[in-house]
Amino acid sequence: NLQIPEPGVWYRVPLAAGMSGDGSEYHIYVKQGKHEASPGLCIFFSGGGVAWNEFTAARPVTGSRVAAHEPNYYWNNLRPFTQIMNIHIGITEVSPRNPFADWDIVVITYATGDLHIGDGEYTYFTEDGENTETLHFHGYRNFHAAMAVAAQLFGTPSKLLIAGDSAGGFAVPALAGEILENWYPDCMDVTLLSDSALVPFEGWRDTAREKWNAPQYLWEAISSPNITLEWYRMLAKRHRTTRCLYASSTRDYLLSTYLNDVMNKTYGTDAQMQELFYHDLQVMVRDLRHVWKDAPHAFFINEWKNICRPGGGTAHTAVREPQYYFPAAGGVTMAQWLHDAVSGRVYDVGTELL
Repeated sequence: NLQIPEPGVWYRVPLAAGMSGDGSEYHIYVKQGKHEASPGLCIFFSGGGVAWNEFTAARPVTGSRVAAHEPNYYWNNLRPFTQIMNIHIGITEVSPRNPFADWDIVVITYATGDLHIGDGEYTYFTEDGENTETLHFHGYRNFHAAMAVAAQLFGTPSKLLIAGDSAGGFAVPALAGEILENWYPDCMDVTLLSDSALVPFEGWRDTAREKWNAPQYLWEAISSPNITLEWYRMLAKRHRTTRCLYASSTRDYLLSTYLNDVMNKTYGTDAQMQELFYHDLQVMVRDLRHVWKDAPHAFFINEWKNICRPGGGTAHTAVREPQYYFPAAGGVTMAQWLHDAVSGRVYDVGTELL
């Protein structure tokens, strides 16, 4: 039986049933709150890019690609560097300044390029066009293996937060229904957060069905280019009392890069693509309000500048970044906004920027 030796400490848990995209080992991270009665449980879906065709599958993230600003679309393994991306930052920081420091947390790591919903193998030609490799779209299998660990370690929580950033933000509405129905059906205090999950693309349904081999109910739910919206529509039919939260920057440099790629096959961002993303975000917020009209809901919108890569634009994600503690509109931080929401005080931050 799994046990957590010391509360308040992060532990890496290898999952024999899991697999990263390149076939290497897969693990998750778990932490128990320091007190016997934890304030709640957070199931967190990590981000790490996406592969939607043969070209993107052949170009995973590497240090050399990033340094040269070459196309790089997704993490395909859990290198030691990815630990920096998964724990000890933002909502996963064990620090008195983090209102979630004493929560139980399960971080479902991500290295499969399939928004956590894939269940198959995909053979593609490598970048040189002469050899083939297999990308293991095992995100859905990894999710199930991770939830088995969560169920073993943590009982029914008083509060449940299902959150994710970037690719993980897409996974929240896709998989929250299974979490609520199969693992925590008796938890009545539930909050969902998708941080930065917007890339309109006409090909998502075909990708989910033909490339990722996602469960049928997930690809069947996709009837527009906005898969996040479609999966929240699917979820709203079952769980209308769930608190729903969405966060984004106004001109996300990375999501506008993906948008440019799916529209124009150009890897990079510029002012025109950022304005298009801004318009898509306006529509997204309007449409989500309609989908969530019968549930408490709120938005956290910021315009923090992109300092990571060339091309301008605004930051990508905040919930597991240093920006988690940055004041946004009205001086409110994401840490405060999110903690207020799970405590029943649901309000918008920064929507005037739209």
